[in-house]
Amino acid sequence: MLVVVYGCEPWSLTLREERRLRVFENRVVRRIFRPKRDEVTGEWRKLQNEELKDRYSSSIIVQVIKLRRIRWAGHVACVTEGRVMYRVFVGKAERKRPLGRPRHRWEDNIKMALQEVECGGMDWIELAQDRDRWRALVNVVMNLRVP
Repeated sequence: MLVVVYGCEPWSLTLREERRLRVFENRVVRRIFRPKRDEVTGEWRKLQNEELKDRYSSSIIVQVIKLRRIRWAGHVACVTEGRVMYRVFVGKAERKRPLGRPRHRWEDNIKMALQEVECGGMDWIELAQDRDRWRALVNVVMNLRVP
């Protein structure tokens, strides 16, 4: 699964993309564990999602992406404001955004992840400057359960 999430730190995923990643992960895990023979009928059948969760206890792909994004945000917050990486991730666009529902920005995803662990009212850049608090926050994000 690590190949799939290579370079996922700057991704800004929609709910549809998250669902597609979960479907892909389930398909790969089903292929790894192969079909199961039903004890009653003797026919082969695919494993259901609950059976997959029982057999495969590793963290799910969306949670790995959120964790990596949060960890990368700590690195971005610690660099100086003049560096290109900081300006790309935290900077504002110079033109107006189109009408309709605006797309999520990378910084919006960081703020939503912080709201999930009840740190939503805090400035994430200031929080990341304190390495010990940020490391504790990353550990909390690692233990999140994604539906």
